[in-house]
Amino acid sequence: MTNSATGDRAATDSGVSHPEAFLASVVGISAAGMGDLPATSLDRLRAADVVIGSWRQLNLIDGEITAERRPWPSPLLPSIEPLFEEFSGRRIVVLGSGDPMFHGIGTTLTRIFGPGNIEVLPLASSVSLACAHLGWPLNDTPVVSLVNRPVSAILPLLDQGRRFLILGRDETTPGEVSSLLTARGHGGARIHVLSDLGGPDAHTQTYRAAAAEPPRSALNVIAVVPAGPPGRSLLPGLPDDSYDTDEGQLTKADVRAWTVCALAPRPGERLWDIGGGAGSVAIEWLRSTPGTSAVAFERAEHRRRTMTDNARNLGVEHLEVLGAAPDSFSAATTDPDVIFIGGGLTTAGLVEAAWERLRPGGRLVANAVTVESEQMLWRLRDRLGGRITRVQVDSETSIGGFTALRPALPVTQWRVVKQIPASTEQGESVSP
Repeated sequence: MTNSATGDRAATDSGVSHPEAFLASVVGISAAGMGDLPATSLDRLRAADVVIGSWRQLNLIDGEITAERRPWPSPLLPSIEPLFEEFSGRRIVVLGSGDPMFHGIGTTLTRIFGPGNIEVLPLASSVSLACAHLGWPLNDTPVVSLVNRPVSAILPLLDQGRRFLILGRDETTPGEVSSLLTARGHGGARIHVLSDLGGPDAHTQTYRAAAAEPPRSALNVIAVVPAGPPGRSLLPGLPDDSYDTDEGQLTKADVRAWTVCALAPRPGERLWDIGGGAGSVAIEWLRSTPGTSAVAFERAEHRRRTMTDNARNLGVEHLEVLGAAPDSFSAATTDPDVIFIGGGLTTAGLVEAAWERLRPGGRLVANAVTVESEQMLWRLRDRLGGRITRVQVDSETSIGGFTALRPALPVTQWRVVKQIPASTEQGESVSP
């Protein structure tokens, strides 16, 4: 979809674009409705030909606004571009809650159409209003959105032992949070449910998780103050008993910590964990670095189920679990930035297929225990470069009334970076 105005954007003497230069204006609105809107936002609404939003948001604007009102179809994402095509050439205003760039529709529209095509006029976010009400510093308060995520997503924050905020999905979210906290032994955690913030019906309920109350509104922010000491660390190397697993199908804690550090996760990166087993490497990749994603490939169906359960229990239910590699690579629609091969190194064509999908500049880490797998690592290193290291961990054990150190099998690890192809004079990438 194109916007004729964007190619020849008008601007004022100060360099600020006129609203006609944008595909749409996104106006943040609070539960107070139009009474809280600044003059610029009101001007956009008064000049609009069509206003798009949820029914709740559309009902917040009064009869002064003569534009056509259109609720978002469901599902939302597939409807956005067709809806904008339908209103092409008309002045569009989209309503967002509070700050539309904070877990809001503004981020979606700027991602689809580009930030230069969308004007965003924010109000204070619900999180800002909640922190102001609670007296919590906004800059030091973690936030998790459950609008499109399962309640288990709060577990990494709960493990940190810090107070945090939750953006609720609807009136069921406070009860789900209370139930999870109570089931995890945090029934004494204090919960504040802040409803309809910024509006005339704003209300706060405060209770212990084990004594949950029915919420008064579907529009809520939930504040959680954990009871008791922090839980599990977010750093890699969780105790082995954090996972359900088949015997021998778990990367042990010390080697796991070494491996996740070798993978070096960064926000926004996507991992492929090949031969996932219990899923521990992918799970600790996700827990250690917010904003990452991961796909785990595992041949055995019962292990895929166990991996999914482990991910849920450790708060990273968004781990994607697929079948055997390399056959299931085609089901992964996004190429990886990082690959870990923890099993299946000797499978015909696996490394080649994985290397083909790895993004240029991406990293690959492979662990080997058997002689055959280690020999393959040396051949790969000779062909593709990289570096080989080996680690062996000795662990305390009892022998009669004495203590000794028992060695585990040594692990050989290959790390390599896929080179970025040289560019042609025209700036196009070429294969090496």
